[in-house]
Amino acid sequence: MRFYKASLFHIGILFLLAMSSAHAYQHAVAMPDSYSAKVAQQILDRGGNAVDAAVAASFSLAVTYPEAGNLGGGGFMLMRVHHHDWFLDYRESAPAAAHRDVFLNDEGNVIPFASLLGPKSSGVPGQVMGLWQAHQRFGHLRWQEVLAPAIALAEQGFVISPDLVEVASWYSGWSSDKGYTNNFNTYFGNLVVGERLVQPELAATLKRLARDGVREFYHGETADLIVAHQQQIGGLITHQDLANYHAIWREPLSVDWQGKRVVSAPPPSSGGVALIQLLQMAEQHQNPLQTESHNSAQYIHILAELKKRAYADRAEYLGDSDFVTVPIEKLLDPAYSQQRADEINLNQPSDTEAVAPGLGPWQESEQTSHFSIVDRWGNAVASTFTLNMPFGNGWVVPGAGFLMNNEMDDFSAKPGVPNLYGVIGNDANAIAPNKRMLSSMSPTLVIADQKIDAVLGTPGGSTIITSVFQTLLNWYWFDMPSQQAIDATRVHHQLWPSQQIGFHPSLDEDTQQQLRDMGYQVEARRFFGDMQVIKRQADGTLEAASDQRGRGESRVWPQPQ
Repeated sequence: MRFYKASLFHIGILFLLAMSSAHAYQHAVAMPDSYSAKVAQQILDRGGNAVDAAVAASFSLAVTYPEAGNLGGGGFMLMRVHHHDWFLDYRESAPAAAHRDVFLNDEGNVIPFASLLGPKSSGVPGQVMGLWQAHQRFGHLRWQEVLAPAIALAEQGFVISPDLVEVASWYSGWSSDKGYTNNFNTYFGNLVVGERLVQPELAATLKRLARDGVREFYHGETADLIVAHQQQIGGLITHQDLANYHAIWREPLSVDWQGKRVVSAPPPSSGGVALIQLLQMAEQHQNPLQTESHNSAQYIHILAELKKRAYADRAEYLGDSDFVTVPIEKLLDPAYSQQRADEINLNQPSDTEAVAPGLGPWQESEQTSHFSIVDRWGNAVASTFTLNMPFGNGWVVPGAGFLMNNEMDDFSAKPGVPNLYGVIGNDANAIAPNKRMLSSMSPTLVIADQKIDAVLGTPGGSTIITSVFQTLLNWYWFDMPSQQAIDATRVHHQLWPSQQIGFHPSLDEDTQQQLRDMGYQVEARRFFGDMQVIKRQADGTLEAASDQRGRGESRVWPQPQ
C-alpha cells in the first residue's frame, strides 16, 4: 500500500481501468483531509464504486471540513462511468425573491459586504440534491451505508487541526469587523487544537437524511429549519425555493489537446471554457513556452497575456446557459483561439484597457473543496463544491448544524464592479430569480486511449482555472511527477487589476524584478488553491498527490482480495 501526504481544499475521486492484470485492481484517492481519504478508502474496499466513495467523502467533509465541505452549498461533479463522461450541476440558485439590484443601495451603489455577510447572501443549496442524484444513478452501495461514516464523525467527533483553528480564528475576526452579525462563534468560536469537535445537531440532520433521503432536506424537518432561520434573519429562501430546486445533468465540454482529450465543466462554470481557451492558445505558443525556463519572467509573461484574453471573454459572455445564450462553440473554435493567441506581444504586456472580448458585443471562492477518485473498474470522479468564502456567510442553521453559503456574491451585483475575488462580470451574470451564479470551479479529466489519464481540480476562487491550466502544462510539457507538478509555484493574472501578477508560494527576486521591468505589479498571495490529483503512469500504475498548500491526503492501493 502506498500513501501520499496531501493538502487543503480540493477533493477529486478517480476510478481507472488498469493497464495490465498486475494493476487491474488499483484504487486511488486525493482528498482535502485525512478523514475523507479514510472514508473513501473504506467505501471502495467494501465494494463501492467511485461515485459511492465521492458521496461518502462529500458528506464526511461536511463534518470535518466545515470551512468548505458542506450541506448548505453546492457544486459540480464530473464523472467517467462505464466509459462515458457525465457532468452533474448542483450549483446553488438564486431565490425567487432575488433581483438584479438586491445588493444595491438607493443611489445604485453596491452595499459593502452585503453579498458576503448579509442575510440575503445565500443561494438555494444544491449539495444534498446533487449527491442524491449521483448516488441514485450510479451508486452500488445503499444510501444509508454511504452516509454512515459522516454520521459517526459528527456523533463521535474528530480531532481539531491547527489549520481549522487558524482559518476559524481569521474568519471570526474578519466577519466581526464588517458590521454584520451571525452565530458563527456559537459553533466554531472556541476551537482548540487537539480537542474533539462533536456536532450533535449535524449528526441528527445526517440521520434524517439517511432515513428519509433527499426529500428530508428539501421538504422535511431540515427544510423547516432552513426557512425558519431565513425568516428570522431576513433571508430570501422559502419553502417554495427549496421544493423547486433541481440538479441538472449537462453535457461536459471537451477538446483534443496534445493527443489526448481534456474534459471539463460547462456553464454555469466558466472553468471549462476558459481552460480550453488557455490550452488552445498555449499550443499556438508552445515553442517559446517549452523552450523558456519554467516560471521564468518570459514564461510568466506569455501565460499572463493568454489569461488576459480568457478572462476578458469570461466577463463578457459567460453565465447560466439556462438564462443567457453563451456562445460556447464560437469561444472554443480553434480558429478563434489562434486569432486571440496571435494578438499577444511576446515581449511586452498588452494594455489592459485594450484587451476587449474577442467576439464583440453579444446579445443575450476561495473556500472550495475538490477531490479526485479512481476505482478498480476504471471509473473516475472529479468533484468540486463550495460555500464560497471560508464558512460561507457565517450563519449556522440552528437545529440543523450546518453553515449556509454566500454564493450570491458570485453573481455580478452590479455589472462592471468586481466581486470578492476581483473578478468583473457583466449582464450575462446579473442576478435573476432561480438563476445559477457563474463559477470558476473546474473539475477536469484527461482521457488517453479511452482510459483515464488524469483527474484534477482545486479550490481557489478565480485562481482555480489558472491552477488547473498550469498543472496540465507541468505534467504534459515539462514531464513533472504529480507532487512536483502541483507543489510548483503557480502564478495568476485575470486581466483586472491591471498588470497584476500573483504568485504562491515563492518566486525568486530576479524574476520578480524582470516582471516589474516589463510593467507588471508582482505580489505574493496567502493562498493559491489546493490541487488534488491522480495521474496514470507510463507502466499503467496510478500516482496520487495532494497539494503541500493544504492538509489533504492521497492514497493508492490494491483492491483487497
